[in-house]
Amino acid sequence: MPGPLEGITVVELAGLGPAPFCGMVLADLGADVIRVDRVGGGASPLLLEPRFDLHQRGKRSIGVDLKHPEGRKVVLDLIARSEALIEGFRPGVAERLGVGPAECLAVNPALVYGRMTGWGQEGPYVATAGHDIDYIAVSGVLHAIGSRGTPAVPLNLLGDYGGGGMLLAVGVLAALIEARRSGAGQVVDAAMVDGSALLSTSIHGLMAGGGWSDQRESNFLDGGAPFYAVYETADQRHIAVGALEPAFFAVLVDRLGLAGVPDQFDRERWPQMRKMLSDAFQGRTQAQWVEEFAGSDGCVAPVRSLSAAPDDPHLQARGTFVEIDGVVQPAPAPRFTRTPAVTPSPPSLPGEDTDEVLAVLGYSPATIIKLRSDGAVG
Repeated sequence: MPGPLEGITVVELAGLGPAPFCGMVLADLGADVIRVDRVGGGASPLLLEPRFDLHQRGKRSIGVDLKHPEGRKVVLDLIARSEALIEGFRPGVAERLGVGPAECLAVNPALVYGRMTGWGQEGPYVATAGHDIDYIAVSGVLHAIGSRGTPAVPLNLLGDYGGGGMLLAVGVLAALIEARRSGAGQVVDAAMVDGSALLSTSIHGLMAGGGWSDQRESNFLDGGAPFYAVYETADQRHIAVGALEPAFFAVLVDRLGLAGVPDQFDRERWPQMRKMLSDAFQGRTQAQWVEEFAGSDGCVAPVRSLSAAPDDPHLQARGTFVEIDGVVQPAPAPRFTRTPAVTPSPPSLPGEDTDEVLAVLGYSPATIIKLRSDGAVG
């Protein structure tokens, strides 16, 4: 079965992190994503082999020298036949390469041009470098994560991927729907600083209503509440507890076999409650607690490691992880009843599909040979 984005062609100007993640999501959903790799380029320097660069799964790759006039023309020819483009360069780079919004919309007025940056396309920080931790620091999200004394360094999921690549995917899809209605394309400016701020919308609402303190470990969801926390078990593993509602808290206390537990919402006695819960969880192994809470509403779950998560029985039943070309990885999501996401192909090597893509564009074998000899493509 074709994915829901079958028939949509997306050009991805190769980069790292959030923009390739957006391209992966679109490819998982059935779009034909063609990655424009730098001639002679490779995978992320953090990876040993291109096949482990899972952001590139399900895509085709064409090697192009964008600084070569003929190479730039190849990309514009490809854009003319596509519905969307995504790029993650710093502001001004695409324009200097001759593939900015003006040039691309000139050859394809209905094009959706998706831009992924940390700081956005304007503002006093746009010329400065940054990474996930910097964007979520400015947006206020980093301040809310960690112990009372020091913010924690989280994985780069909030800025790079949740507030970055995923938000770009939403923006591109929304603009594609609008373009089909209006016939006109537009630029989608997705900034990680904006997206991470957006993810904290509910917290801002709670804070405005007096239900959230700007002090870490003082709230229901930031580790302040003992019934929404992580506890060590007898085998030095961990259990996550999320028993926020009184009915769920009652199940938690009952399954732990505790008596005399303080009132759930008596903040003054939270330290006492935390010690009681901690001592109880230390009494059994993680597996024993999983068995104890199986099928209950105690909101208790084992903290799986990244390597152990694929073996969780629930994730196995759902097929949350798949193995492709010997590499275990998360399966495409979300799920569709009629047009399921496609089974991804392994990541292409940079330039692996150059001849195939050029042939689809109508380039003759002789022209392809000349472009290669000139160094315009690879």
